[in-house]
Amino acid sequence: MTDDATAAAVERFLEETESALDDYDQGYADADATLSVVRTRIDELAAAVDETAEE
Repeated sequence: MTDDATAAAVERFLEETESALDDYDQGYADADATLSVVRTRIDELAAAVDETAEE
């Protein structure tokens, strides 16, 4: 994964995590659902970083 790909993965993580937190703040999601989304995004970001380390 290139630096551009890593930057894109970080940007996607930040956008999707912020969206999940906004949904929680607005009452559209409960805490468990929000944490589930955030954990999934963390796992995806970690996988993207691991791919970079392997290259």
